[in-house]
Amino acid sequence: MKVEQFLVGEMANFTYVIIDEKNKDSIIVDPSWNLEIIFEYLKRNSLSNRYIINTHSHFDHIYGNEQVKNTTGAKVIQHKLSPLEKDIEVDEGELIEFGDSKIKIIHTPGHSRDSICLIIDDKVMLTGDTVFVGSCGRLDLPGSNPHEMFDSIYSKLVNLDGNLTILPGHHYGSSKTSTLQKEFESNFVFKFKDKDDFLLSMSS
Repeated sequence: MKVEQFLVGEMANFTYVIIDEKNKDSIIVDPSWNLEIIFEYLKRNSLSNRYIINTHSHFDHIYGNEQVKNTTGAKVIQHKLSPLEKDIEVDEGELIEFGDSKIKIIHTPGHSRDSICLIIDDKVMLTGDTVFVGSCGRLDLPGSNPHEMFDSIYSKLVNLDGNLTILPGHHYGSSKTSTLQKEFESNFVFKFKDKDDFLLSMSS
């Protein structure tokens, strides 16, 4: 399994293409802008596109859904709490089987109610807007919830393997990728003593 990262649009978004090289198939994660780059990549590598996965339902992560779906025939996968049109609903702990690989769904509400992270073969985690390199997603938007973000980070993410490679939803940090262990050590969102400390900081 291979994952290609594309920096797109005016908001430093990342779109990802998960590739099953054996079967020449792909999944597009968070299609938004500059779709011609994605389509050209698929064509150049003779890849079909089976699924679209959205890490959450904010417009900058779903903007390209309709065009990708109409062009490739892909089915849209979103968390069951997403208010948007979708073909397949997923929830915490479910697995998407793709070729010889498995993609595990981690429900991480906080930035939005339907935020998910995707763990591919226990090696790579696409974090959407839950955690960036050096920070986390905004908590002042409609549907955001600092209490849920604390629980997602401190009840779920901190228990995962630090060797996971982190692929975020935006290029807001010092690098395009990281590891979970590096974020444990350097990302301020993992440094709070308790929920009250976290909530106080996030509200200021």
